[in-house]
Amino acid sequence: MDNRTSNMSEVPECNVNIDDFGMIDSSTSNINEVSDCNVNLDEHTASGLVVDPALHMCFNSMDDAKNFYKNYAIRCGFAVRTRTSKKDDYNNVIYLRLVCSREGKYVSSINPEVKTLPSQTNQCPTGITISKKDDKWFIRTVNLKHNHDLCPNTSKLIPGNRKLSMQAKRTLEVNDEARVRINKSYLCVMTDAGGYDSMDFMERDARNYIGQHRRSLCKDGDGQALLRHFSAMKDLNKEFFYEIELDEGNRICSVFWADARSRAACEEFGDVVCFDTTYLTNKYDMPFAPFVGINHHGHSILLGCGLLSSEDTRSFVWLFQSWLRCMGNKAPKRIITDQCRAMANAIEEVFPNTRHRWCLWHIMKKLPEKFSAYK
Repeated sequence: MDNRTSNMSEVPECNVNIDDFGMIDSSTSNINEVSDCNVNLDEHTASGLVVDPALHMCFNSMDDAKNFYKNYAIRCGFAVRTRTSKKDDYNNVIYLRLVCSREGKYVSSINPEVKTLPSQTNQCPTGITISKKDDKWFIRTVNLKHNHDLCPNTSKLIPGNRKLSMQAKRTLEVNDEARVRINKSYLCVMTDAGGYDSMDFMERDARNYIGQHRRSLCKDGDGQALLRHFSAMKDLNKEFFYEIELDEGNRICSVFWADARSRAACEEFGDVVCFDTTYLTNKYDMPFAPFVGINHHGHSILLGCGLLSSEDTRSFVWLFQSWLRCMGNKAPKRIITDQCRAMANAIEEVFPNTRHRWCLWHIMKKLPEKFSAYK
């Protein structure tokens, strides 16, 4: 049987109802009644050949099966996520369905003409199901047909596939202790790896990793000093606005503030906002995130500032919501940012009616990096 055209309904002696997309009918499935599958993966890979997922493949553990399919996904050019799972009476996983990250359908609240980034979900039917029998894990269904283009050359940089090796983490940590800026550390790791095409993660991943080690502004009393300063500013002017996000240990991890002048300027010139996180001007290398507008003289004006613990969607959502509360829930009509996916996701959630555009400067800056292989 051709693996890429395998018919998922041809699973012998397996009492599981499967629809056209490989989904299992839980009302009639019986995970305990599985067929005898004695095809071990080691038999396929003993010669060192790379194999595709196939029916009846056997694995020693669930992690082995997941890693095998994830490596196959990286080789082909897509990412994997867990769709469904089932547990036995002892709370142990006995069934798992792994699908393409573009499986499913997402209905956006943003109009198509306003939406900057396309939806990633595309109802892709690709996936496998694995189940446990006699301390072994077997592939029960296989569908290898995608309904979208694959990107094998850049699959390692798909969000679900990015990862930092132990060597890269150690290099970043050592450089951070030596006060080397994160962008320089990332370039160092990139050089050691042999260039951008050999990287398994992006600069933003390195920045988020280092941020985990020094998320708190409370070291050496800085957090208390910041809080006292904001309280003093609030006493001087009641229009001064600030919000602080705390982690589980009541430590400061993100901050937003805006003075009375910024709030007044936003009422008049807040239609178009430029948001940038490329500034790293503090000893914690936490991204400084200013909201910038343009007044009637063509001059840049500050509409609020933030310090973020990491550049992920959750942090951006918190910052945008804080800015929105500060400005009386008046969202900008236009917002200009770099090409950060996490930032775009947060804008879609917090500013659904705002037209999002990319900064030309960031686009031109990335051209040499993205097209270095075509020299």
